[in-house]
Amino acid sequence: MPGGRLSQQERRQIALGLADSLPYAEIARRLDRPTSTVTREVMRNGGPTAYRADLAHHATERRAHRRRPASSGGPGVLPQPHGRDAEAVAEYEETLTTVFMQSGTPRMMARVLACLCVSDAASLTASELVQRLQVSPASVSKAVAFLEEQGLVRRERDERRRERYFVDDDVWYQSMMASARGTAQVAETARQGVAVLGPRTPAADRLENIARFLDFVSESIARAAEQAREVLHTRPGTPSGDDAAADR
Repeated sequence: MPGGRLSQQERRQIALGLADSLPYAEIARRLDRPTSTVTREVMRNGGPTAYRADLAHHATERRAHRRRPASSGGPGVLPQPHGRDAEAVAEYEETLTTVFMQSGTPRMMARVLACLCVSDAASLTASELVQRLQVSPASVSKAVAFLEEQGLVRRERDERRRERYFVDDDVWYQSMMASARGTAQVAETARQGVAVLGPRTPAADRLENIARFLDFVSESIARAAEQAREVLHTRPGTPSGDDAAADR
């Protein structure tokens, strides 16, 4: 299996594969590359409908050029703690961004979320995000607003009165609960249409079935999220109430 960066010819083959509606796995097989490499390449450069081989190649060269000053400690270079491989961390952050995008998160929002997730402090200021992602403050502000609406990020002011954005340990619990509330709202709105369209009409029956389905999904999501939070927030090695009583 070849290693290293994709060549311009490989990118052209990816573009041809996308034009033929081939799945990422098949394109990767023809290139003798991991599927994740092809997926990340496409999602990082416009997605399957907007991918252009030459533009993707030039964009990669620009990103590589921006990274070159890293060893000299120039502006925007952030050393990695704990002896981490900076390049490996950057590659992982790109992969995490791609996965978030595949789940439906817009690219800029996915980049901000991934950046926060790989931060040891699980929090960054707007200026830190701008520096790390090399984007405008407006882009960061818009991304954070979106992530707040999804329950994925919260903000508060630190001791220097700067806005700091956090990804909490229970971020996915908050996100799932927000999803459950949104699904329940759709169910309620669908049920309102039954009265408007008239009971026992085809359209009303359809809306009633939608409402019943979404009610079930919403309740299941909320119940599963509560159960997972209760189990997973019990720290390993922490005795339960019964264990503690037995020790006494």
